[in-house]
Amino acid sequence: MAKNELDITTLTPEQRDARLALDVERLLRFGRKHKLIKDLDVLVARNTLLDLLALAAPSEAKPPKEDPATPAALLDEMVELAAQKELFDGAVNQYRINFETRLMGALMPRESEVCKKFKKLYLKQGAKAATDWFYQLCVDTNYIRTAQIAKNIQWNTATPYGELEITINLTKPEKDPKTIALERLQPKSGYPACMLCKENIGYAGRINFPARQTHRIVPITLAGEQFYLQYSPYAYFHEQHKPMEMNKQTLAEIFDFVAQFPHYTCGSNADLPIVGGSILSHSHFQGGRYVFPMQKADVAVPMADIRYPGVKAGILNWPVSAVRLVGRSSQQMQIVANNILTAWRTYTDESVGILAETDGTPHNTVTPILHYDETDGFILDLALRNNRTSEEFPDGIFHPHKEYHNIKKENIGLIEVMGLAILPARLKDQGAQIAEILAGQRPNTSRKEGSNLAVHADWIDELIAKYGTHMKPEAANKAVKAEIGTVFSHVLENAGVFKQDAQGQAAFVRFMQSVGFKKV
Repeated sequence: MAKNELDITTLTPEQRDARLALDVERLLRFGRKHKLIKDLDVLVARNTLLDLLALAAPSEAKPPKEDPATPAALLDEMVELAAQKELFDGAVNQYRINFETRLMGALMPRESEVCKKFKKLYLKQGAKAATDWFYQLCVDTNYIRTAQIAKNIQWNTATPYGELEITINLTKPEKDPKTIALERLQPKSGYPACMLCKENIGYAGRINFPARQTHRIVPITLAGEQFYLQYSPYAYFHEQHKPMEMNKQTLAEIFDFVAQFPHYTCGSNADLPIVGGSILSHSHFQGGRYVFPMQKADVAVPMADIRYPGVKAGILNWPVSAVRLVGRSSQQMQIVANNILTAWRTYTDESVGILAETDGTPHNTVTPILHYDETDGFILDLALRNNRTSEEFPDGIFHPHKEYHNIKKENIGLIEVMGLAILPARLKDQGAQIAEILAGQRPNTSRKEGSNLAVHADWIDELIAKYGTHMKPEAANKAVKAEIGTVFSHVLENAGVFKQDAQGQAAFVRFMQSVGFKKV
């Protein structure tokens, strides 16, 4: 919380407990100020925290006046002191995270209270007021870890498709050997069934599953189906534990969500492996109040289906092959979108390597992204996906190719399709070291045995050939970031089913014509 000069590593056991007791009062003060608890709730929360921290009595000292935006720093101190008391194994980072969540859980409102408040705000002040309150609750309780998120490294890279957004994700700590060993010893558990199920609310967590005492959800109905709204580093709107699907009902649910929450973008990962999300076993959507690069992209080829005059359409200037639909009628938009989805499911064009199925295994699906604009109405981008593999591309023909795996080799899901790269934390140090090579500050050791830059060896050779090794350090860092962004644009081009050359774009137009569209 407030800057503290106390060195907690030198405290005696008595001093440590006194400090912890005072920290309890500081946390309670934060909870009252941010309206997590009321005056009568303080007694229960205090006793819960004293029990968790093995403290006999509360502090008699008055907590300092302080006004932090989040409780993150205070919780860090409390967790460290608790580890010194050996209340858990402090050498295991997941235990630290789980204990911290348990502490904050003592200040959480009940699930029914959260739902009641959300509904009241929605009815009286509107959707935005309700989601603003719910989001802030998740920040105040450290469920959304803004302090960790702020550590991410972010920049934009100009490309022929507009600016792409690049993020090196530092929020997820690397697993240490001890954690990995403990995970192997953990007995298998089917509860909760996955990290998206509603049963996560209040779950204590384990070495291989995060604690969820600060987790809250809000029930919403989409196209007649029960879903739950939750916040996390990404926003999920999830249903019961059933497999991901992409069909007419899915489109109806997405449109219903944006109709209820018009200030949000909502999309769905595809429903097939390789081109789908990381949790295909659980139907869910993702979204948030954010303008993604894809939404800023222009239409390259305007098209229209005369059967639906209220819907404008076009092929998007975007590396992942996408169709944009714009219209005010949700019903007409859904019909046209379903026409495209239905046609794409069975569409084959061997001239550009697109096969709808092989040996009965389907390959074609879509990634839909919807938002609402006051001027134009509903704007839906449908990214066409295909998950076929081959001997040359065993990971996927329309998947990041091997020459780019040093930067990105994971599936291209919804977030990446929209132009926001989520890249591994290793690139922070590796990128800095490559910049030092270009600036002549370190030798190129990428081809030496055991080098942490070995994965980049070919790429580094290309960069040296392009830039040399006498750049100014600042220029070298900018060059490496720009080149990482360029690689990401190529990765998205790999995922595009219709390539950016004349043959690919002509094939794209043929597909649209097969659905009933004509160039405008």
